[in-house]
Amino acid sequence: MAVDNKTQFESALLRRLHSLLLQIGDLEGQLERGPRQIKAGESVVQASQDALDQAKQAVKAATLACDEKQLQLKTREDRIEDLKAKLNTASSNKEFDLLKEQIAADEQANSVQSDEIFEGLERIDELQEAVVVAERELAEKTAEHKKRVEQVENRMVVVQADLDHVRNELAKAEAEVPVAARSEYKRLTEGRGDEALAPIEDDSCGGCNQTLTTQMVDRVRLGFLTHCPACSSWLYLP
Repeated sequence: MAVDNKTQFESALLRRLHSLLLQIGDLEGQLERGPRQIKAGESVVQASQDALDQAKQAVKAATLACDEKQLQLKTREDRIEDLKAKLNTASSNKEFDLLKEQIAADEQANSVQSDEIFEGLERIDELQEAVVVAERELAEKTAEHKKRVEQVENRMVVVQADLDHVRNELAKAEAEVPVAARSEYKRLTEGRGDEALAPIEDDSCGGCNQTLTTQMVDRVRLGFLTHCPACSSWLYLP
């Protein structure tokens, strides 16, 4: 519902209301950011935990692979000993030569596998060092997050107290809003918050930069409620 253009609404009160609405918006924004800051910290900690889990899994996989190679090496060594024993009972030169070839092939395979096992053990050492680094990183990120949570929670207590105080001050100021304008003021501020009001800056609306006529500025100067023709914000002198 439009307000009578003869309604008196002093700039001082509008300025006070706008200042309080801006403070409330800022404080509410800080309260909203608090949980997001904590959640961001949780994501960092979780990423460090995931990195540690992956590092441990890499050690486990490398260890299993190395164990498998060592088992294969032992099995082949046992077979070599068995083949060597059969040399003494070979029934022919052909069988003897065949056994010698099998022994040579297994010994060559074992030589290669021994090198692979050595490399695997070195790789496991490197991966275990990576686990230590990941554990240290997780501990650091967890400690940082704990400290951050405490800081945010303490800050939120202060912000909430400030917000309660400013809301109380706003209620007092709103009680001074002219009766003829209260309904429209409530509708505008509930829908637009601090954007419902705007200061005049260089003969323009501080909300949308719309150039104002001299008549509009004079009306505000005389204490008449005046709205911006472009954004409909209620205007006041800063």
